[in-house]
Amino acid sequence: MVRRAREMPSPVGDASLEPGIKEMNETWKGAVACLGVALLFLMTIGVLYWQVVDKPDTNWILKGQISGLVWDRRSLSLSLRTLSQDKTLAQIDSGHLPDTGLALLRNLCWLNRTQFCHTWDGVAELRVSVGPANQSVAECYQVEWTPRDCQVALKDCFSMVNVSWYGGASMRSQYWPINSADIDSQPFIISDLQDTPTGYGSVLERYFLGSTGVAVRVQQEVPLQVGIDSRKRLCLGIAPSAEMVPLSYTMCVSDSLTSVHQQVGILIPEAQPALPDTSILRLPFWKLQRTADIVQKLEHNMKALSSKLSQHELGEGVMDLSEQSTQLLSGQEHSLFDTQGKTPVPQSRHLDRHQLRLSITLSPYTTIDSNHFQATLKEGRESFWLSHPSSSTGPPTPLLMKWRGRFAVKLNVSSEEALNWFVEQARNLQQRLEVNYITLEVGVGSPFIEQALQLSSSLHGDGYITQFALLAEKLGNSTIISGATRSAQLPVFVRMGPRQSDWSYAGLRGLIPSVLHYSLLGYSLFIPDIVGGSLTNGYLADEELFIRWLQVVTFLPVMSFSTPPWAFGESWIVNVTRSYIHRHQTFVVPLLVKLAAEWASLRHPVFRPLWWDSPSDPRTFTIDDEFLIGEEDCAQHSSPVPFG
Repeated sequence: MVRRAREMPSPVGDASLEPGIKEMNETWKGAVACLGVALLFLMTIGVLYWQVVDKPDTNWILKGQISGLVWDRRSLSLSLRTLSQDKTLAQIDSGHLPDTGLALLRNLCWLNRTQFCHTWDGVAELRVSVGPANQSVAECYQVEWTPRDCQVALKDCFSMVNVSWYGGASMRSQYWPINSADIDSQPFIISDLQDTPTGYGSVLERYFLGSTGVAVRVQQEVPLQVGIDSRKRLCLGIAPSAEMVPLSYTMCVSDSLTSVHQQVGILIPEAQPALPDTSILRLPFWKLQRTADIVQKLEHNMKALSSKLSQHELGEGVMDLSEQSTQLLSGQEHSLFDTQGKTPVPQSRHLDRHQLRLSITLSPYTTIDSNHFQATLKEGRESFWLSHPSSSTGPPTPLLMKWRGRFAVKLNVSSEEALNWFVEQARNLQQRLEVNYITLEVGVGSPFIEQALQLSSSLHGDGYITQFALLAEKLGNSTIISGATRSAQLPVFVRMGPRQSDWSYAGLRGLIPSVLHYSLLGYSLFIPDIVGGSLTNGYLADEELFIRWLQVVTFLPVMSFSTPPWAFGESWIVNVTRSYIHRHQTFVVPLLVKLAAEWASLRHPVFRPLWWDSPSDPRTFTIDDEFLIGEEDCAQHSSPVPFG
């Protein structure tokens, strides 16, 4: 009993230990809870630190074989970089994206490793694909932005920092590269720089080339707007529209700008180019300085110019008549135009022009008081002209517009019958006046008129100019056009836009940049503006400007004059002019004929920038006062001219 009593635990002792154990358990529970809260707090701080401070600013969204696209969440921009990230090839700021967060992008097309997709709700959808590997040396990305709202204006801006850009459109003040230009975003169409000096000029292609070895081509169906803003960015965009048209372009990269142009730039033209009549190269063009309002005065001016040229032993060449002078000559014989539904027999008209050949100028515009417009109305051929949409019962109403300060109508190039009629009138005039060359004044582009007339989308923007230029194929290879886009394959010469009679980039200093620009876009056979520039009143008075201009055009395809060398009253200027014309004919022309054939087969530009042979030398990227003819450096063949 005693032993059992001793073995039995004391109830008093157990009762005294139980509160202590419970107190200890509660303490440990509190400590563990506090530790959990602390860990959670630290984890929260860590997540926030990673998201705000330590989270990477960039992530790769698509990789090719030699390059890839990187998204920067802070600047909302894409960068085209080499895979080693040691070189940024292009930086693209997307101006239409909202600055609503710093999130990295997730690929919604993750099953396709050659494609990236992402959507910004209510703003835009981005889709990028990289071309198949080893298809060519150049690696190409197809970029497409699709608006998700009709109020969204799409805009991708390529940085010009440490990148020289070339191509696009000619401008009144022409720079090489175009980084120094300052032009507001506007429809990318050909305009008359005399009426719209801040617009785009007579040669235009949707092709841009960067000195880092990047080439950009914008799809033709895009209603494109282009500008160079104050932040020195080349911006490609689309205005808001109910159709919500995508902004689509192809961006290709290679090891140098020369190689990427040889692979991408050769697509301009899209078809195999044909050569025009190269015999025109050796003939200087002479424009009449004096205007005439009657045909007798015009013929007197033509005869006087011919006599003067013959007197100074400058007789061989081409007399280049403006559209106004052409209209005077064509209006002399009413029988030229078909007013009875029958084609008349052309009557020859002899013009006393000695050894000069003749070039006339035609345009798609016809004044409403002209004979052939009145004739088409009498014959019920209103459909020959761009017209307002007509009702089912009445004939179409031709659309009136202004051209050269007069009311006119415009040829309907979507009508094959109208085109054939125009070509027939041109051939009749060519035969009657013994014309050697025809200049087609293509006019200007319009983003509104053709759409308002509900014509085919192929005529919108510069579509009309392209269609009208195709008439050159019917008129023969002795045709000149005043503007060009998507026309480099045609057997034509392209006339450069008018330049100011001064030393600025709108005048002489912009001449070589214009030469390089035209040739880069596939228009190596062109007719420069007249020596001294055509934007002047009367004769050019600056002798030095005339001579320096003469020196440059000696190495260009055609030499063109308006101010005659004898106008300065100095015989030495006449002698120097004669000497440079001879140099052009004996040295430059044979070289150009050879290189023109090479251009037609290989599509290498005839007139080349210095970076063509030294694409790794950044010093050549901004040289705008020298050029190569093939492998020839023109500076080696020019010589100083003593004055006085």
